[in-house]
Amino acid sequence: MLKSMTGFGIASTETDKAKITVEIKSLNSKFLELTLKLPKSHSDKELLIRNDCNKLIERGKVNLTIAVEYNAGAERKPVTINQQLLRAYYEQLELGAQTLNAKTNDLFALALQMPEVIKPEEQTVDEDEWKAVYSTFEASITAFNSFRATEGAELEKDLIQRIKNILSLLVRVETAEPNRMPVVRDRINKYLEDAVGVENIDQNRLEQELVYYIEKFDITEEKVRLKSHCDYFISTLKDKDAGGKKLGFISQEIGREINTMGSKANDANIQKMVVEMKDELEKIKEQLLNVL
Repeated sequence: MLKSMTGFGIASTETDKAKITVEIKSLNSKFLELTLKLPKSHSDKELLIRNDCNKLIERGKVNLTIAVEYNAGAERKPVTINQQLLRAYYEQLELGAQTLNAKTNDLFALALQMPEVIKPEEQTVDEDEWKAVYSTFEASITAFNSFRATEGAELEKDLIQRIKNILSLLVRVETAEPNRMPVVRDRINKYLEDAVGVENIDQNRLEQELVYYIEKFDITEEKVRLKSHCDYFISTLKDKDAGGKKLGFISQEIGREINTMGSKANDANIQKMVVEMKDELEKIKEQLLNVL
């Protein structure tokens, strides 16, 4: 079953202390590009979350946000004011103001905003809160992967239809193919009649040339391989471990057979069908960019 690389998942949990929300969004990418935002109090869990994302998300440009909103009645995180540092900042600012003959009425507010003056005390997250955060993360991953699976099912339907279109065009090619050689024969005969005259045509040599052109323009192998690759593509779609990379490799082989068929066709009608096949294949390749 296919999965789309585009996905979205969100989950929320409310505890006695806070509301926890985890949101995941992803777009196409060859690798996992994870942008993780989580509360500072949970920063020690970042490596754990990243490792889980590597296993559960695999690929994509992913934005994952963990937000914890504490209730109004929840215990506030205490802060500390570094009195010595505040005094030092204030005195230096006052000295600078006197030197420059500047106003000094806002120096206290400015000193409070200087680095390291106001510092929240370190607080460890209790085990119950972390369990709630992690279970919410798992729920968001479940919703995210469910979204990917739903999108992947739609992609699978479209890809199958595109392959069926190519196979339908191949049937039309097989129908048109028998008309090619009589045209080639008439063209060579006409050329020889104009060049050397009917009476001077060597029929044995003519037959040799026709055999040469039949071998040169024969597309039997290309048709067989093209059908085989298309069948393999569809069977791979049904595999449990079907992925965009493997399907991409198969689509390259399909393209190779279509191109060879076009170069050997030497027939306007078949060339038109080959162009239609290429158009379907390009749409397949575009869709595969969004397959996990």
